[in-house]
This record gives sequence, structure tokens and C-alpha cells, in this order.
Amino acid sequence: MPNPPIAAITYGADDDIEALLERVARTLVARGVRLGGVIQHALPAQGDAACGMQLENLETGERFGLSQALGSGSVACRLDPDALARGAVAIREAVEHRVDLVIINKFGAQEAAGSGLRDDMAQAVAAGVPVLTAIAERFLADWRAFSGDDEGLLPAQLDRVLAWWDSEAAT
Repeated sequence: MPNPPIAAITYGADDDIEALLERVARTLVARGVRLGGVIQHALPAQGDAACGMQLENLETGERFGLSQALGSGSVACRLDPDALARGAVAIREAVEHRVDLVIINKFGAQEAAGSGLRDDMAQAVAAGVPVLTAIAERFLADWRAFSGDDEGLLPAQLDRVLAWWDSEAAT
């Protein structure tokens, strides 16, 4: 049976998923795989501010802020909606350019709630472009409702993720 066109790396609190996705991306680019999509990078905390986040457009290398500075007393979501929209555009452009693989930093709280980059993931798969993402264990039920099954779940291990891609690229 062929691999599904979408796969998710499952991770727990102790896994450094951002570093793993970056290693996957760099390894695949070194092999000549044309990537698109976005991966996330954490920025160090400065002063009283919580750490920030950036997204990297894998097709262009551009990085842009993902978190908003809301002040020290804020408990609101720091996710910048403009940055999320820029991430969506990066994914759509990658699909239009027919990259080999779209990587999307994660299927997180926004996607579990039906928003975020969820529709962009679905559109990439519908267009026939394989998608790789990551999912925290706490969102597995939401992922199953979105993807339909567990067939594309991968452990947070570089060799297993690369083996999935090798199998996908061979089909």
C-alpha cells in the first residue's frame, strides 16, 4: 500500500520538534529535494518578554516574526495573524510552483480548532503535493479527525522521517 501524501511527526514535551524539522529540511535540500512551506524557529527571550517565534519560508529562505509583543501582563495568544497569513501564502506559492514536498511547522491549537494553516495543508494534499507536519501528542484526536487515520504518523526520529520521504519519493 502506498504511503499517504500527508505525514505528521508526533512529539511530546521533551522533543525539540523545531530542531528536528530544521534537520529534516536541511538534509532533504542537500539531497536536491525542492521544498516549500514553513518551519518555526524560537528566538531567545529578551528582558521580561517571553521568547518570540519566527517562521522561515523554505522556498525563499525569508524569515518573519510569528509572535506579537503584547506586553508583560498579557495572557492573550501571541500568534500574529499577519504572520500566519504570510505562512499560508508561502504554502500556496509552493504548491503553485509544484515543489517536491511541503513542510508545515505544525498542526497545533489553531489547526485543531479548524483554522491556522489547516486549509492550506488540505489544499496541498488535494493538489497532489506531499505534506509533512508535526503534531503534539495532545492534538492526536484532532489530527485523526482531519487526516482520517494513523497511517501517516511518524516518530520524532530523523531516520524514520527520512525513510518516509524516501518511500514517498519512490512512488
